Amino acid sequence: MPKLFIDNREVEVNNGATILDAAGKLGIEIPTMCFLKDYKPSTSCMVCVVKVEGMASLVPACATVAVEGMRVESSSESVYQARKAALELLLSDHLGDCLGPCQMICLAGMNIPLMIRQIAGGKMSDAIETVKKDIALPAVLGRICPKPCERGCRRGVYDQAVSICLLKRYVADVDLQSEKPYMPSCKSTREKSVAIVGAGPAGLAAAYYLQQAGYSCTVFDEHEKPGGMLQYGVPEQELARDVLDKEIALIEKLNVEFKNGIRIGTDLSMADLRRDFDAVFVAIGQVKPEDVDLFGLEEGKNGIKIDGKTYQTNMPGVFAGGDAVHKRKLTVRAVADGKEAAVSIGQYLSGDSVTGAVKEFNTRIGKLQNGEIEQFLISCDKAGRLEPTGKDGAFTDNQACQESARCLHCDCRKAESCKLKQYAQGHEAKATRYKSQRRIFTQELQHTDIIYEAGKCIDCGLCVQTAARAGEELGLTFVGRGFDVRVAVPFDRSIALALKNSAKQCVKTCPTGALAFK
Repeated sequence: MPKLFIDNREVEVNNGATILDAAGKLGIEIPTMCFLKDYKPSTSCMVCVVKVEGMASLVPACATVAVEGMRVESSSESVYQARKAALELLLSDHLGDCLGPCQMICLAGMNIPLMIRQIAGGKMSDAIETVKKDIALPAVLGRICPKPCERGCRRGVYDQAVSICLLKRYVADVDLQSEKPYMPSCKSTREKSVAIVGAGPAGLAAAYYLQQAGYSCTVFDEHEKPGGMLQYGVPEQELARDVLDKEIALIEKLNVEFKNGIRIGTDLSMADLRRDFDAVFVAIGQVKPEDVDLFGLEEGKNGIKIDGKTYQTNMPGVFAGGDAVHKRKLTVRAVADGKEAAVSIGQYLSGDSVTGAVKEFNTRIGKLQNGEIEQFLISCDKAGRLEPTGKDGAFTDNQACQESARCLHCDCRKAESCKLKQYAQGHEAKATRYKSQRRIFTQELQHTDIIYEAGKCIDCGLCVQTAARAGEELGLTFVGRGFDVRVAVPFDRSIALALKNSAKQCVKTCPTGALAFK
């Protein structure tokens, strides 16, 4: 039984064990993509490389047998950079969107394709949860948002964009009209409090997410009612006040405290807030230079000066967002500011480094080539965009389902579990570092349960082994040579015939979104 050292830690393993086995025994995590326990290692991804003393080059941990006295580095800078390069090489040959173009252009980053699938499936409680994960006031935004997400909708290449904003409104309205509207769970109180100055969209959103994180929020506003410009600036015909009031009431129900008719700088000072609260978020709408001075904050180009990533001002523990820091008066931008600032405030209150919200890794197909839009259209309704006929220009139940069926579902169905995405995020890999000839986008949708997108395949062969183990008569195989090798169904048959018994297991073993559930 050989003994070896990994990162200067001694471990003893059975004869024939690999470096990966030894690392696992020590609790050291080495990333793997093309490897699964009890499967034959292919060493194709090279994401598990380590440095072994005395060896000229790095070696794959999944296939290198441990020997007596071996000294291994699993987390040095050279190993990290090699893994990053391996990931970037895989990404250079990757064709697919991690996130749908609509989600990427949405200022709040809402998972629009997932919401649409949930509407189409009649899962309205899931849909409102998806929406409110990123948008605190969906019924409001469903009425007044300028719809930047629809400009990113790929369906517009074919005819017209999906009516995303109206679908969001539909989900929110159904929820508001239900007996028990959606209420997110809140963590237990952390004995930390936040003063929020301004009850407009940014302040309301910050309170909504901070309260869920366990921080007690008190919202101060100089007006009689909360809502800010939504309450006092947007015309009633554009935004019915009962809709706004209902959404604010749901935020208040989370135990957010509202103190109306109080002007900071007159009734209370910034010094008072900093003394009585652990953090302050300034969301007072458009500001004048004298307002910035009154708060004791530094003035920037468009209002209060902040760190663009963390929303921190020059004053410790004080953050700002919304129209107080932006020139563009967009409610969706203000709501997004409130959500993102809540992340930074939470980091500050927890004593962590304030780094702001993490930007989610994404790859993009980009401009479609000839014939590719037809691939997306295979699984969706070809009908044109619907004009709503419901009350006040809303969709009826049937129309919402019909419009949802127009979505091309450009996003990856396994974006949350794709190892390529996870490791690329963790290693700060760049998808465009290396250039290669772009593949042609294809989808195989013949199977009732799964989808196969060859452009996302890393040729690890795990699905080939899985199908063979399940005794599939046809199964999967490698086709082509050299850089053109691909996993495919033999004899150009369908994926439905290839994976009669092992489809679910193949999806489970696939490390990317190449094989995924529909």
